[in-house]
Amino acid sequence: MTIDSILLPLGYLLIFPGFLFLAVYGMWLQWADRKLCAVMQNRMGPPWVQPYADFIKLLAKEVIIPDEASAAMFRNLPFFAMAAVMTALVVVPVGHNALFSFQGDLIAAIYLLTIPTVTFFLAGWSSSSPYSTVGSMRVLTQLFAYEVPLMLSLIGPAILAGTWNITEIAAFFGSNPALIPAQALGFVAALIALQGKLERMPFDIPHAKNEIVGGQFTEYSGRLLGFFLLAIDMELVVGAALLNAVFLGGSLGLAGWAAIVLFLGKTLFVTFLLALLKVLMARIRIEQMINFCWKYLAPVAMAQVAFDIYLKYKIG
Repeated sequence: MTIDSILLPLGYLLIFPGFLFLAVYGMWLQWADRKLCAVMQNRMGPPWVQPYADFIKLLAKEVIIPDEASAAMFRNLPFFAMAAVMTALVVVPVGHNALFSFQGDLIAAIYLLTIPTVTFFLAGWSSSSPYSTVGSMRVLTQLFAYEVPLMLSLIGPAILAGTWNITEIAAFFGSNPALIPAQALGFVAALIALQGKLERMPFDIPHAKNEIVGGQFTEYSGRLLGFFLLAIDMELVVGAALLNAVFLGGSLGLAGWAAIVLFLGKTLFVTFLLALLKVLMARIRIEQMINFCWKYLAPVAMAQVAFDIYLKYKIG
């Protein structure tokens, strides 16, 4: 075993496309989202350094743990959330190929992206605050609403490509770009489900400030709150990257810097669509979200699956 064989994978995990890239680009996408929303609402919006300044400020603030909370769980949950998101990015192509790819990694990515939501629930439930408890219950209820439409929408392209490997799905649509518009229904369903997963307007029900203060994160402060918010920013990058790979053809056959630039452009495009949804809609109630996801979003995703099965049969 050589030094290069140790340092190279470590560099991938810590720098690119690992933690440093995820953190820096995630906070930049947070700024882009806020800036886009501000422009759409005829406001100035924050400077590009604002997310980084906010994170550094939180790192310097005191961490306060409630007396009745489980200290070990309270401290460690943000790191579990970040670790799960980082692991999910390992199997999602950033540029041309994923860092680690295997058959069935689409299912693994969906599973790994569920873990941060579970940590949000546990964070609120273990905080011993009525606001946090209500927020955590909304997190879990919302999970059961958007998870099925999200999974169904991702299954359709996998069936058409004939593989459960994310890199191979991206390569298939990159080689057959004419089939990308045929995934429009699934893409819309996945985009709306991702909006719910990220708890963004109109699905920001778990942390509605005018109802339950800060929701599941009410008792969190300092660096622990900063790491939770960073995990959400990182999840935005991974979610946008997953939609790019499954629905938008990934790198479209490009490699090197061209593939990375295309990746950045497409993830910014997905962020723009999420910002547009955020601006156009007001917050809904939790039962309205459940009804919407099960009555409308899930059938739309199922229709895309049925269409892809038919399309797969027709093209042989």
